[in-house]
Amino acid sequence: MDTRLAASFHVPPASLQAIPYAMLVALVPAYEAAFVPAVRRLTGVATGITPLQRIGVGLFAVTFSMVAAALVEARRLHAAADGDGHLLSIFWIAPQFLVFGLSEMFTAVGLIEFFYKQSLAGMQAFLTSMTYCSYSFGFYLSSVLVSLVNRVTSTSAAGDGGWLANNDLNKDRLDLFYWLLAGLSILNFFNYLFWARWYSKSVETVQVAGVVRGGGEQDDEKDTSEC
Repeated sequence: MDTRLAASFHVPPASLQAIPYAMLVALVPAYEAAFVPAVRRLTGVATGITPLQRIGVGLFAVTFSMVAAALVEARRLHAAADGDGHLLSIFWIAPQFLVFGLSEMFTAVGLIEFFYKQSLAGMQAFLTSMTYCSYSFGFYLSSVLVSLVNRVTSTSAAGDGGWLANNDLNKDRLDLFYWLLAGLSILNFFNYLFWARWYSKSVETVQVAGVVRGGGEQDDEKDTSEC
């Protein structure tokens, strides 16, 4: 891709990783100052939406990051196949980082908020560290996924060594890999919905049981005093 920002300056591709974090710096204050008060009036929740809802929004939004990546890569492949020497600007891949930054604002912050509000006293720091351990586990799984995709796609007639086997963007099918990630993101979102609903129902059951038990104890005390 064309990395030129000016005649004598080229954007280092790795620096685009800063986009989602710049989004976090800009959006988190805006989220707390504008979004939370506006939604609070509709939901009655002090934080606008619950931590579980916030995580769900982030997991759903990250799907669009993968869709944007797949569409841009397909366009880049088409431009490369034309052979006219025209290169897409590297800023075409900025939208996927912007969406990823938006999803990170909901998911990562929602996770920390959930752990601090729902965990037992003294467990908050431990569970927060588990959040970052899950990131490292995800990086490991991404390597496994690449190897698995190459193995599966290389067995097909059109696999031609696998989608990512050539280490050449113009020969590999990175666009198909991004579509696969988009599909996995959707599956992950529905998996999250299942467990979030299970957790919410479990909490409601415990709370109702606590109220009933508490009421029963009060009735017993009342009966004893009357005797």
